[in-house]
Amino acid sequence: MNPPLRLRLLITCTWLACLGLPGAAQNDSTYLLPPPEVVEILDAAPAPQVSYSPDRQWMLMEERPAMPSIAEVARPMERLAGMRIDPLARAPYVTGYSSGLVLRMVGAPADGSRDVRVPFDGALESVMWSPDSRHFAMTTVVGAEHRLSLTGVQDVTDHTLITEHLNSVLMRPEWVDGGRGMLYAEVPLDYRAAPEIDAVPTGPAVQETSGEVTPTRTYQDLLNSERDAQLFEHYASSELHLFSYEPKNGYAGPLDITNPENWQASYHQTTDVGLWTDASVSPNSIYLMRTQLARPFSYLLPYYAFPSVTDVIEIDVEKPPVLIESKPLDQNIPIGGVRLGRRSLQWSLDDPAALIWVTALDGGDPKREAEARDAWMWQAAPFDIAPVELFRTEQRASGFQFTEQAGWIVAGDYDRDRRWTRSWLIDLKAYGGAKRVLVLDDRASRDAYGDPGDLMSTLSSDGHYRVRIDRIEDEAATEPAMRLVAYRSGSGASHEGLRPFLDRLDLTTGTSERLWQCGAGAYETPIALFDDRHAATNLFRFFTRYESRTVPPNDRFHTLGGDAVELTAFADPTPAMRRVTKELVTYERADGVPLSATLYLPENYQAGQRLPLLIWAYPLEYNDASTAGQVTTSDSRFTRVSGLSHLVLLTQGYAILDGATMPIVGDAESMNDRFIEQIVSSAEAAIDFAVERGVADRDKVVVGGHSYGAFMTANLLAHSDLFATGIARSGAYNRTLTPFGFQSERRTFWEAPDAYFAVSPFMHADKINEPLLMIHGEIDNNSGTFPMQSERLFQAIKGNGGTARLVVLPAESHGYRARESVLHVQAETINWLKRFVQ
Repeated sequence: MNPPLRLRLLITCTWLACLGLPGAAQNDSTYLLPPPEVVEILDAAPAPQVSYSPDRQWMLMEERPAMPSIAEVARPMERLAGMRIDPLARAPYVTGYSSGLVLRMVGAPADGSRDVRVPFDGALESVMWSPDSRHFAMTTVVGAEHRLSLTGVQDVTDHTLITEHLNSVLMRPEWVDGGRGMLYAEVPLDYRAAPEIDAVPTGPAVQETSGEVTPTRTYQDLLNSERDAQLFEHYASSELHLFSYEPKNGYAGPLDITNPENWQASYHQTTDVGLWTDASVSPNSIYLMRTQLARPFSYLLPYYAFPSVTDVIEIDVEKPPVLIESKPLDQNIPIGGVRLGRRSLQWSLDDPAALIWVTALDGGDPKREAEARDAWMWQAAPFDIAPVELFRTEQRASGFQFTEQAGWIVAGDYDRDRRWTRSWLIDLKAYGGAKRVLVLDDRASRDAYGDPGDLMSTLSSDGHYRVRIDRIEDEAATEPAMRLVAYRSGSGASHEGLRPFLDRLDLTTGTSERLWQCGAGAYETPIALFDDRHAATNLFRFFTRYESRTVPPNDRFHTLGGDAVELTAFADPTPAMRRVTKELVTYERADGVPLSATLYLPENYQAGQRLPLLIWAYPLEYNDASTAGQVTTSDSRFTRVSGLSHLVLLTQGYAILDGATMPIVGDAESMNDRFIEQIVSSAEAAIDFAVERGVADRDKVVVGGHSYGAFMTANLLAHSDLFATGIARSGAYNRTLTPFGFQSERRTFWEAPDAYFAVSPFMHADKINEPLLMIHGEIDNNSGTFPMQSERLFQAIKGNGGTARLVVLPAESHGYRARESVLHVQAETINWLKRFVQ
């Protein structure tokens, strides 16, 4: 008879404390390489990343290496306040910079014969098109210099350097005034040298609680001392600057800012030194709203939960700032709730200078009964009159988009209990108050078959994205009339797989007209609309990204009813993978829930041949079986094998069930009570399908997953005998170490100790009697999956006489980036499977 749960937990925790004793042999070694055919596939450079100018006349193609080196990944960083900082660049820590940039005019030959290579120094971090499409901004890192520069599309060889001391730790640069200026943060002069902080402790780090209920999720890289706080202030502090340029001497025509004769630059220092996290200019370019962090900082929460102050100043006017909000530390927020005060604070795009935000009406507590949970508010400059309530949402507000029709916005809410999403077109200027003009979406959030698609937006001349609304002739009207329409694109999920589409939505009647849909045998999705509403032609045109099983993703330009024009012609980086076969398959769980996966078979597979099988999966939660069984993938997509992809095992003779669905169906408050039962049943169904199909050897089945998939993997080994071995990457295995919830679990450990105990593989390590390969990044920053999770499970398996191998990758986080690390993971995996499967 088992002892009571609380006694079992006490025994477990006491034993856990003893696990730090020496025991496991250390096998430090050099990096391994997988077989040459795997190295060749993973070293293949990916296709460039394409971005289009707002006027769709130009395209930029960013070239990237396949993987960064371990030297780049392991360079110095500071782990402070829940973030990782590059101390030299004063930027978020980045790996995998772009290596090249090419400019091409849309409509130029796809063979690249008219490409223009953009020169730059150092490593390319980001590219940002100006709203007027005449130039683009680049951020680059050159040693200790973090540069922000502008380049005109007419002459890419001449750059305008704005600053070489950019600070993007807390705030990214952004365009203002329709592209006639940039707002950015700069490292203050006194902060450019290395910090002078005494490493000798001045005292202990002290925390205190005084009876308040403060449930806190687990976070990584937090502040641990006053020294950490001073380092964070040193690296994150900045001044806000506004760069602007004006045409000289009445200059007219296309503005080439690379020509000094055509522009003059001015810098406006708008702030003192501060921990500025956000800043934005009002639509009339008169006001600047800015937010900065304030003390006291927290040792339990990341920087975005710190106290902050938001105010508004007039640009270049000596007036005291207007206080908008003084936010306290976010420490008393209920699980699944929101903070009190102003959330999603932003400028109204329909007013010269007015703010809008959402505020909780239920105290931010999702468990409190309330007729309405949130309200959207409005307040105009100079912010000395009480705010006005615009409208309320019955459930928690989710999303807010302006449209091209003045006064019309798109907003929605989300019901966490039902997992239900809704959105509406709302007329804020309607007589008698805001009016819901049209229901746009009303469905279960995971109901992919019922998803009507997302409204498509365009970048307006003022530099803001708005939902595109066209006025078109109403052909059904007896007299000349116009109707307002918007456009939606979606994945087109169905029983046969994904068939992306583009619809035109009548905003008066709510009816939709299908303008275009991807054909069978391919995967092609709309990525942008071409704005030619004022051109002489009435043709409707749009951009798509096309791919198939044999054709890599490339961009196309469509004229409705006409032929598509190829815009790019990127080659297949891994032609050897085209010889594998791929099929979308469906099967059923014992309880009747439909399941699906993508079945891959290796090159030269012979019908009836039984192969070792890998099942790679990630569990997801659903309220009902009907949505759980929906197909949300396509077997017509191009198979790109790169980095950590488990598909490299196709080269080693494995069959693979990829993305095998593992739905957890049930009530949102208690579905994890049946987690084990449902993943085991899903796994049995997947294996039965593959065996009955004649492609798998039941005695040679492997299960694997990353993060929550690793958690699933360890549980399947503990609670079933279905698998020969498992591969678990970057997982969490002891849920008592994430006591205030995990994934979609809403209950705390103290509210549901039996559930936490039941789903923790660590608590059942004595039952893990199949070999388990665990891999973890040494500095995993994902909430809950700190490396100790793998270390303790490994020690538990070892202590109970099980078989396991733990690989800890230096300098790697939740995902693994360095070439050396990635190739080592693939080598470890292949070697492990040779030992225990083949």
